[in-house]
This record gives sequence, C-alpha cells and structure tokens, in this order.
Amino acid sequence: MIHEILMRLPISTRHSFRSYLLVLIQLLCLGGMVITGPVFASRAIYVGLELLGIALGIWALVTMTVRNLTILPDIRAGSPLVTHGPYRYIRHPMYTALGLLTLALLLDAFSMERLIIWGILVGDLWIKLNYEEQLLIRHFGEYKDYQRQTKRLIPFIL
Repeated sequence: MIHEILMRLPISTRHSFRSYLLVLIQLLCLGGMVITGPVFASRAIYVGLELLGIALGIWALVTMTVRNLTILPDIRAGSPLVTHGPYRYIRHPMYTALGLLTLALLLDAFSMERLIIWGILVGDLWIKLNYEEQLLIRHFGEYKDYQRQTKRLIPFIL
C-alpha cells in the first residue's frame, strides 16, 4: 500500500521521501544503539574496531569535503564523482565506517535489543546503498566503470 502511494508521487517527491525515510531509519537506529548501551567500547579488540570505523569515517569525510557532503543518498547538483582516498578501494566507506563502529558497540555490550537495532541499521544501509548507486549510475556516465574497479563495502571482498 505504501509502495503504491509512493509510486503515484512525482519522481522528485518520491526520491526525496525515500531519501528522508532511509535517513530517518538510520538515525533512529543510531539513537537506539546509544540508548541501549555504552557508546564507547570497553574491550581492546572492540575499541580497535570502533577506532577503525572512526578513522575510516574521518578519512572519507575529509576526502569527500564538506561542500559535497550530504547524509541523503541524493546527488547534489555539481558534485564530482569522488574516486580517491578511501573511495579508491571501496565505493561507500562512510557506510563501512558506520557498520564497523556500530558492530563494535553491539559486540562489546551485546543484547538482543541491540542486535535487532543493528540488523535494521544494516538492512537500511544496504537499501540506501543500492538506491544511491542507482542515482549515481544515472548521474555519472563513468560510474559503471568505477563499480567494476572497486568493491562496495569491503576492499577486495564485497
């Protein structure tokens, strides 16, 4: 039913609604992780995983530059296709960073509640990633070549 309503909306409205919905789910999941346990890992291995996620996220942000940054999957007009820095190895380093960071929090203070929230977050990010890739293919003619040269989330694997 919701899908039918969305399909009746003009494409620009549909894209914006989908983008905002995906980001809302992402933010709600992050909030859920925060309120269901500690936000800093206590065990060394998970601290390392958390720091790896933070470092990758910062590297991706610096590479992307604030001017081109948006939390929405939509492509900003005039934005270039970024293929250097961590984007040289993976197409979505910010999603990988978020996954690593929240995985560390899940494993360090495991609960079924956190596992469900993390599962929803991963599912949401996967849907958002696929949607964003559709938009990137339409916007950048060279994106298909870039896809063939890089992995989505994990260098050399996925």
